[in-house]
Amino acid sequence: MVTRAEWQADESIVTEPPSYGTTVKAFWVHHTAGTNDYSCADSAAIVRGIEVYHVKSNGWNDIGYNFLADKCGVIFEGRKGGIDQPVIGAHTYGFNTDTAAIAILGTYISSGVPPVVQDAIAHVAAYKLGQYGNDPLGKVTLTEGVADGKYALGEQVTFNRIGGHRDAVATECPGDALYGQLGIIRNKAATVYGLTLTGLTGTKNGTTYYTKTGTTASWSVSTPSALISRFEVLVDGAVAVTTAGTARSAALTLAPGTHTVQVRGVHRLGRTAATPAQTVIADTTAPSFPQVPTLSLRTGSVSSSVVPVTLGWRAADNVAVRSVALTAPTTGTFAASGTYGTTTKPGVTTTWSMRAQDWSGNTTTSSASWTPLFIPETKATRTGTWSTYTSSNYLGGSALTATAGGASLSWVFTGRSVSFVATKTATSGQAYIYVDGVKVSTVDLYSSTVQYRRVVWAKSWTGSARHTVKIVVVGTSGRPRVITDGLVYVR
Repeated sequence: MVTRAEWQADESIVTEPPSYGTTVKAFWVHHTAGTNDYSCADSAAIVRGIEVYHVKSNGWNDIGYNFLADKCGVIFEGRKGGIDQPVIGAHTYGFNTDTAAIAILGTYISSGVPPVVQDAIAHVAAYKLGQYGNDPLGKVTLTEGVADGKYALGEQVTFNRIGGHRDAVATECPGDALYGQLGIIRNKAATVYGLTLTGLTGTKNGTTYYTKTGTTASWSVSTPSALISRFEVLVDGAVAVTTAGTARSAALTLAPGTHTVQVRGVHRLGRTAATPAQTVIADTTAPSFPQVPTLSLRTGSVSSSVVPVTLGWRAADNVAVRSVALTAPTTGTFAASGTYGTTTKPGVTTTWSMRAQDWSGNTTTSSASWTPLFIPETKATRTGTWSTYTSSNYLGGSALTATAGGASLSWVFTGRSVSFVATKTATSGQAYIYVDGVKVSTVDLYSSTVQYRRVVWAKSWTGSARHTVKIVVVGTSGRPRVITDGLVYVR
């Protein structure tokens, strides 16, 4: 509040003492109809000019308005007599007694006032009406004191307690745009208006927030802080934290589980408003890996340095897994469970490490080491006639080939995944695959182009055990040849 002394009112031209009513029943909003293109540093000078105009030109004893405010929301004391007194002004002809008024510097026909000015109007209106227990959202019936063309002398007229000049007098004041904002101003003066829970610290997934044990609630509100008695932060409907009306955040400690969080504002007039309930889950339990990072063989091309593999995993959580990150031997981010096709080095033990994180930020890690190994065709137990092909295109520089149906190769190994490596050509035929004495597949090795070192079949188990894999030549008519390059298994 800029006092009369501070804006340098010319008290020498105010020759009569102020007049007083007994109450403040209504609060009128005006604009001065001057330019909006002014610096707020010049507002005091503009107020001084209005004082001189009202006294020298209008013949009034003093400036007519009880209060004025500039476009920056700075409030100026108007007519003298005490801002805490029911001073009778000269502002709303016929309804000056037992009312108060504020005028906003400028013209507000096409554009309204910014929120800071709305706050200033609401604050002063709530103060003046509240001194006498009058509700800024209420209505009041006043008696017309003059015959000015809008109402007859003595007519009883019902107004909003916060009204525009035009409500009482035939005028455009306070401008169409500012007049249209009076509903917002009434709400700001009397209610906790525009209260919104803007967020909770933690992680949001969909409409739910996740945290460990604590969160900070933040909110915004349109009602001026000075008109708010307090804020109450509710957890599961009960008050957990109480803050001052100036606060816009509060820290909460939550027990593990699912909760609702709301913010309730309490106006100085007693009205309350609360935000919708926001769900937040507090969780301190780390995820787990029911399936550790597990390597299995897959189809593709192998070499002396590359084996195609699939990494599989499954993470779980008491609430929800947010993501799983592969951290070694390479990196990537994946879903809670799944598979990832990649390659690894044969004959090398590699540790695969993953980290699971839930939505509350709890993490756990899991690692497992796997070794892919080659078993060359020369280590197999043979039946039938097999001959040797030599070429740098084959693993180890050679491969076994057969054309007669029934010729077979058998390998014994201990592992959890195995694959059969062969060469595919235009003259290659089919082979049966037996695992532990049971026929499990028939593979066709035909290809219009030559493909060396191809994994044509793979199988995995949940654990490591001793197994026998046998390859039997079918003897396909017209293309009976089978060229085998051995097995790969994971231990």
